[in-house]
Amino acid sequence: MSPDIGSTSEGRKRPPRTYPPNSSSADAHVLAKRPEDADAAVAIAYDRRAVDYMRLGGSIELMDPRDCGLIARWRDGTPGLLLDAGCGPGHWTRFLGEGGREVVGVDISAEFLRFARQDHPELRFELASFSALPVEDRSVGGILAWYSLIHADPVDVPAVLAEFARVLAPGGSLLLGFFVGEPREPFAHAVTTAYFWLAEVLSELLTDAGFEVTFTEQRERRPGEMSVRPHGALIARRVPWAR
Repeated sequence: MSPDIGSTSEGRKRPPRTYPPNSSSADAHVLAKRPEDADAAVAIAYDRRAVDYMRLGGSIELMDPRDCGLIARWRDGTPGLLLDAGCGPGHWTRFLGEGGREVVGVDISAEFLRFARQDHPELRFELASFSALPVEDRSVGGILAWYSLIHADPVDVPAVLAEFARVLAPGGSLLLGFFVGEPREPFAHAVTTAYFWLAEVLSELLTDAGFEVTFTEQRERRPGEMSVRPHGALIARRVPWAR
């Protein structure tokens, strides 16, 4: 998902590109059956802004090198299947898959997935909600949720973390990116309503879900990043003894 596509510097736009045709019949079928809930509202908002996102933040070259470094170190230290939760157009999924890693990207935006499948046809992408990830229990080595929990209503976040815990193998790793601010406070993100978090508050929720937080970071933004809002990230390990 997007940190905040409305805040990026004009100097970092992606060149014009060719866009794929309409959604695949399989995705259209899922969308037709999706209930009119919060997931649907976020999906519709991102479907409408997918072209803007591709122009402003749809490639690794447009990402902050510090983020690339953190995610690369996490990837290289996390064995097993890697799941990109909220994969958007698939640029981080491809990054996770470097070196022949097994990866799967999941998103609720059919438009994003059209771009992902066009640009990265060798990778697996699935249209699915965080409430029902399309993988088996304890089958995933690591989950990247890079700014993809920001639109989840805070009351729903514990259930999402529980679903992450379900699919992660014991000892598996979760890397989260988020906006730093008053916890659970909504703000007007460029695409749709998002929420601030603090690492300390997320850590409490993660502990309840069976995780142990092993790393946190926080920093202000540099000119040219996709957002002006402070950045936060954390890594949490699925404790082997948790249910």
